[in-house]
Amino acid sequence: MNIILIGFRGTGKSTVGKLLANRLKRVFIDSDEYIESSTEKTIKHIFEEGGEEGFRKIEANAIAKLSKMDNKIIAAGGGVILKNDNVENLKSNGFLILLEATPEIIHNRITQDEKTTQQRPSLTNRKPFEEIKHLIVKRQKLYENAADYTINTSYVSCEDIVNEIITIIDKQ
Repeated sequence: MNIILIGFRGTGKSTVGKLLANRLKRVFIDSDEYIESSTEKTIKHIFEEGGEEGFRKIEANAIAKLSKMDNKIIAAGGGVILKNDNVENLKSNGFLILLEATPEIIHNRITQDEKTTQQRPSLTNRKPFEEIKHLIVKRQKLYENAADYTINTSYVSCEDIVNEIITIIDKQ
């Protein structure tokens, strides 16, 4: 069974995922990095070529492949929950953990991460903080419906989050 980290960008999926994989001696896969590697294009470039719809098709194919793997720690892209097929594929062999954070915390994390600011496209015509708030509200129910467990990462150390995930997984 895979452990899948879902949630909006900047909630800690990659950071927590790498630590969790290290602790559990499993392979960590970031779905966005997997997409970039398999297409030899950045996410931003994919968006520029085919828009969000084009990216979501590529993402769905990647999720279908990743879901067939086993015993992996997977950080899924923030919009993976927008397609029911993605959620069904991930749930077929995975335990989905939703990582959440306040819009303010997410905004702070994103603006401090050079890769995110340079390589992740804007999804609306809004200012970054307004976009974060808008998209979180828009996606919240989808995240909640997909999640098997939820952790708010706003004011918790990554080590504590990893410990909580391990405790929850051990109970499954």
